[in-house]
Amino acid sequence: MKNSNNRYMNGQTVNIKETGEAVTILKWQYVKNMKRYSYIVKEHPGTFFFEEELQDL
Repeated sequence: MKNSNNRYMNGQTVNIKETGEAVTILKWQYVKNMKRYSYIVKEHPGTFFFEEELQDL
């Protein structure tokens, strides 16, 4: 379930590249001044990840 803008959708399960941990996308937003998307995951709600830090399962 992808759209033409961001790579990952709310509720989608992905891996954190650095740790290999499977996480669920809780919320995403476009960071205009950086021209990229950031994602908050359910398992680590106090931080965010950029698209390049995540990968499909």
